Amino acid sequence: MADPARAQRLAKRISSIVATAIAKEIKDPRLAYITVTDAKVTGDLHDATIFYTVMGPSLDEEPDYAAAAAGLAKATGILRSKVGAGTGVRFTPTLSFVLDKVPDTARDLEELLERARQQDEEVARLARDAAPAGDPDPYREPARADGDPGDEGAGTAGAGER
Repeated sequence: MADPARAQRLAKRISSIVATAIAKEIKDPRLAYITVTDAKVTGDLHDATIFYTVMGPSLDEEPDYAAAAAGLAKATGILRSKVGAGTGVRFTPTLSFVLDKVPDTARDLEELLERARQQDEEVARLARDAAPAGDPDPYREPARADGDPGDEGAGTAGAGER
């Protein structure tokens, strides 16, 4: 088994080689909106998984995931030969491409956080406008018959009462 640091360096180099090849060397229009986000290499350095995202031609258009996957499947052999030439390892890793779900998950999380912020603001507004239930001083003692609200038996004892 290879050193984990070596596997990470190789994964970084593979993602760089593949991203450059997709952007500049391979002329398949299906690969025009692909971005390589990450790469993972197994411990034995024989298999590499490359994560990618696909953007649409504009913000309003939905990306074509199927066409991007088909373009990557067709270009896998060329990309693997470029990886072999660019890395110089004895065994060129097999490449597999996986659609990266992290941006979608991040977008969903942002929407959930925004909903939580709105609910927190609503609770804060309700708390600000709320009035306490019951008497303002629930621990008030009832007044005695002689009109003195004193506190018999409670409080400090005088100097002679010890």
